[in-house]
Amino acid sequence: MRKEQNTAEGAEAVLAPYALGPLKLKNRIVMSPMTRGRTESEERAPGNLEAEYYAQRASAGLIITGGTYISKQAIGSIRVPGIYSHSQVEAWKRVTSAVHSKGGKIFLQIAHSGSVSHPNLLGDELPVAPSPINPLQKVFTPAGFRDTIAPRSLTLDEIAVVVEDYGHAAKNAHAAGFDGVELHAAHVYLLPQFLSSATNQREDGYGGSPSGRVRIVLEALAAISQHWEKSRIGIKLSPGLNGLGAFVANNDTLPTYDHLFAELNRFSPGYVQLMRPINDVGSTPIAELQEGTYKRYRPLFTGTMIANVGFERASANDLIAQGDADLVSFARHYIANPDLPERFSKKLPLAEGNVASYYQGGPDGYTTYPSFQEQESSPALR
Repeated sequence: MRKEQNTAEGAEAVLAPYALGPLKLKNRIVMSPMTRGRTESEERAPGNLEAEYYAQRASAGLIITGGTYISKQAIGSIRVPGIYSHSQVEAWKRVTSAVHSKGGKIFLQIAHSGSVSHPNLLGDELPVAPSPINPLQKVFTPAGFRDTIAPRSLTLDEIAVVVEDYGHAAKNAHAAGFDGVELHAAHVYLLPQFLSSATNQREDGYGGSPSGRVRIVLEALAAISQHWEKSRIGIKLSPGLNGLGAFVANNDTLPTYDHLFAELNRFSPGYVQLMRPINDVGSTPIAELQEGTYKRYRPLFTGTMIANVGFERASANDLIAQGDADLVSFARHYIANPDLPERFSKKLPLAEGNVASYYQGGPDGYTTYPSFQEQESSPALR
């Protein structure tokens, strides 16, 4: 529940401290989950490079890692880490220790790609999904970018195993020293595939109605809560998703998410990270979310709300000061500005990232962006 001491007003609301359950966040700036493709290990275990990257950004109120696979079946890209093996847990300990040594807080985002994968990534097995519908995406495989194909439907027994995998990943995240976990239920991956009637055409208990479509999400949260107190569990959602291949908003979208928010209020996770639309939805059944995502969902959820997608310092301050969100997460700005809170605080210029290096592996464009102080003290970095 939101508490009075967590209110923030004024021009720099985003810099105010915040109590997220038992965690004391030094500011309301969240490093958003981002897939950066830097895990070179064949075991999908993060290395020293990832530890350096996250530690550089430890001045954030909260860091949320990029999506991390809960099982081999969950894989949907090259160079993305997992959290399902002992070696991965041991490797993640280096990351959490590095962040904690700098005074930071870090959650692990746990994810399953579902249909947004390819047999080249899955030992020639078909990707899985709620229904055999091609998501019409491209995925990064060892052989380069490939078009997705029609997946196979998960059986009821297999859905139960996926839920167990979420719980096992959460248990491993605890062992790896994270401060909490975020359930990835946003964008185009497995859980949003269940939430959308465009990609979920099941007629059993996991489809056909809002309660059916949200069922696996609630079961995954319950499995995670066997290993974490609820105040340390977050979930990321994207009700405004539309126009990405098979992912098209329809008349079922708002009723499904309204039902999910009612259930989340009962479950009471630590936070909901809520994406606003990434493109124009003005002529769709979810048109009100174009400018009104937080106005619609803030009253439906009494816990902590993290706003996501396309915010700047001023717009983040305004949103928090108006009470429409408690924290704001930043993705693009965190690529090239490891010291983002300091730059906001001192109104320093923001660096621009090199888009060509976003997913290409290695340290360039990953750990090579200096802080403003480092840049000013070294002429070679200017």
